[in-house]
Amino acid sequence: MNTSLVFTFIGADRPGLVEQLAEQVTAHDGNWQESRMVELAGQFAGIAKVTLPRDKEAGLRTALSELAKTGLEVTIQSATTPESGAHYQHCRLSIVGNDRPGIVREVSRALKERHINVIEMSSNISSIPMSGEPLFEAHVHAEMPENTDTQELQDALDDIADQLSLDIVME
Repeated sequence: MNTSLVFTFIGADRPGLVEQLAEQVTAHDGNWQESRMVELAGQFAGIAKVTLPRDKEAGLRTALSELAKTGLEVTIQSATTPESGAHYQHCRLSIVGNDRPGIVREVSRALKERHINVIEMSSNISSIPMSGEPLFEAHVHAEMPENTDTQELQDALDDIADQLSLDIVME
């Protein structure tokens, strides 16, 4: 019988970091299923899902935890299955505007108030061409209850966009 684990990791960016993790997964007869990884400010962080035989789980947990000795911090959780019977629809948001504190807070608050779950989010700061001012860009993939009033959500996002001088496009 197989089991699935999800682990997060972070450590100083260096060659071979992913290989260290993959080596331990393979050594415990695991199969790397999914992952997202990124380097930010000299740190390399990620999240991965692996499957492996249940009798190898304890050994992999120990091996991944021992990577702390190499400067790699790993947190491990058992994978869970989403609730069945829940009906959701997906939406995507694109957010662009002059950078300022509070953008992520305001948008995420509007989503939370409507029971909308963020599935994936990426954000970045770049420079506005010509002026060089900081430009905030974010892309959000979210899951919302089937009965969500999308017009009311769009109105709330438009209010945030007006208050913070942003463009927020919902698909």
